[in-house]
Amino acid sequence: MNYTDVNGKLADYRRQISDIREKMRETLATVQPQEVKDYAFSTFDGSVRLSELFGDHEDLILIHNMGAACSYCTLWADGYNGIHQHVVSRAGFVVTSPDRPGVQKKFAESRGWKFPIVSHEGTNFAADMGYVSNSGGWLPGVSVFRREGDAIQRVSDTGFSPGDDFCSLWHFFDMLPGGVGDWPHVAKKPSCCSDH
Repeated sequence: MNYTDVNGKLADYRRQISDIREKMRETLATVQPQEVKDYAFSTFDGSVRLSELFGDHEDLILIHNMGAACSYCTLWADGYNGIHQHVVSRAGFVVTSPDRPGVQKKFAESRGWKFPIVSHEGTNFAADMGYVSNSGGWLPGVSVFRREGDAIQRVSDTGFSPGDDFCSLWHFFDMLPGGVGDWPHVAKKPSCCSDH
């Protein structure tokens, strides 16, 4: 197909994706939230409760990260720096992983991350939220919570995987001839991501 025809076809696909996203938002508006307890997490500065992670907001976006050993989770987290200041104008935002707080702090500093990170090490949080695999490994994704008075409810969640909507790099690669090609992170999938 010639360039103009392909662009027209791709524009039609993008419109279809936009229509599907609208249907997803409409469906999400009908959800009966899942009540969750006020979990305790560890940070380099001490303990913090889930309810405290909202800040001044009613909503909280919480990332389920597999930790410093996962290069894919690092790729996703590197992207949060650029949007963090915009996200927190609308909702609370935090990354959680199984790494100990000292490991998290050192790794975040090495990456220049500015967003808050908490550890769920030693808790049932990841398992209760569905982010532990059948083999006992960690799974990546995002959960969104809403706070109403003292009640905390999960209103949505989804897993992460290569090519998803939560890492813009994949979509830039999609525009290249040959797509991802032999990009090293894809050619050699890290062992920590074997459950994706």
